[in-house]
Amino acid sequence: MTARMIQTQKRSAPRVLRRGAVCALAAICVWAGGVPGAISTAAAAPGPADQWYLDAMQARELWKVSTGKGIKIAVIDTGVNPATPSLKGQVLEGKDFTETPGEATDDYTGHGTSMAELIAGTGAGGGLRGLAPGVKIVPMRVSDTELQNKQKVNAQDVPDAIRAAADSDVHIISMSMGSEFSNMDTRAAVEYAWSQGKLFFASAGNNAQRGNKPEYPAAYPDVIGVASADRKGTVAEYSQHGDNVDLASPGNDIPAWCDANFKSYCDSGGTSSATAIAAATAALVWSANPDWTGNQVLRALIDTAGRSWAKGTRSNYLGHGLIRPGQILLDKKGDPGAPDISPLTNLKTGVKASASPSSAPASSQAPKSDSAGEAAVAGSSKTSEKDDSNTGLIIGGAVAVVVVAGGAFFFLRRRAA
Repeated sequence: MTARMIQTQKRSAPRVLRRGAVCALAAICVWAGGVPGAISTAAAAPGPADQWYLDAMQARELWKVSTGKGIKIAVIDTGVNPATPSLKGQVLEGKDFTETPGEATDDYTGHGTSMAELIAGTGAGGGLRGLAPGVKIVPMRVSDTELQNKQKVNAQDVPDAIRAAADSDVHIISMSMGSEFSNMDTRAAVEYAWSQGKLFFASAGNNAQRGNKPEYPAAYPDVIGVASADRKGTVAEYSQHGDNVDLASPGNDIPAWCDANFKSYCDSGGTSSATAIAAATAALVWSANPDWTGNQVLRALIDTAGRSWAKGTRSNYLGHGLIRPGQILLDKKGDPGAPDISPLTNLKTGVKASASPSSAPASSQAPKSDSAGEAAVAGSSKTSEKDDSNTGLIIGGAVAVVVVAGGAFFFLRRRAA
């Protein structure tokens, strides 16, 4: 799937990456929770100008505390090209699960590489700068609908990839793909990953205006479903909503590789990008708190999320709110809570994964070069009510969330978000 096919419904084709300042100071209040005057243009994070969220989230200040060093993230996607300037030295050995010609490093659309750069890119050669440049990426290649239509693929590639990630030493799983079809094997693999202490982020989907059917794996109880928001913290009109949304992350107007030729970036975005940035955020927090479990990292993210509704309740559109790593890393806020209780389900779960920054080869320094309204009381994160916010959320009409029963192969109509 090319970048053209993963565009949000706001546009039909990608645009050549714009140059110029685009980050408004107002965004800093939304995504960092600080005072706009505290950030100057001189302190702007280096990288493509369209990476507006780096300034908004105070990336340069965050990197003084944590770059994600010691954290490994499995990117389950179309493959990751380790030869782009921004990813040189950032990608570890992965695996292909499609059973088609190619390796984990053969990205057949450019999508997986874009997600990896948003997480761990160094910004070298004018490339994308990741929010967590100290992270190492483990690529796990699976198929999308286009590849399935062209070649015979392994129908179990996604559950196989999830289980492999669960059995590895990665801390976080990031999957910017989804399907309207549930699958028992995939759900079992997700539950196994949580039993191993992994944090699993997945895109909520970009089809809010075309049925808004829940997407899997984001809709599974043990997966952190990520919605897309803009500079103002407003949910994107394409971003799927319902009880599959747990957190919201920057997703609008995010650059990505135009295609698998890796010649230029295009103006893209969506819940795919939001998921990668959310996973990177978790890596920053975990690296700075290596004694925490995945449950504690996630609970701190939820505790400090930007919202205008009561803590412990959820928005139908932004879940627990907008991710704000600065609240944890800079302002020292966030209650990690119990190490062995999932904040998603309130059930006891595995705590095996742990950070070990001191053993990571990455440098500890960065490379050179509230919106919503009331919702249901939190228990399971996959239950919510209609959001009646008056703070700028695009809510449209009430949409019924239909749960698709198991039985269909997960790979059917799988798409990047």
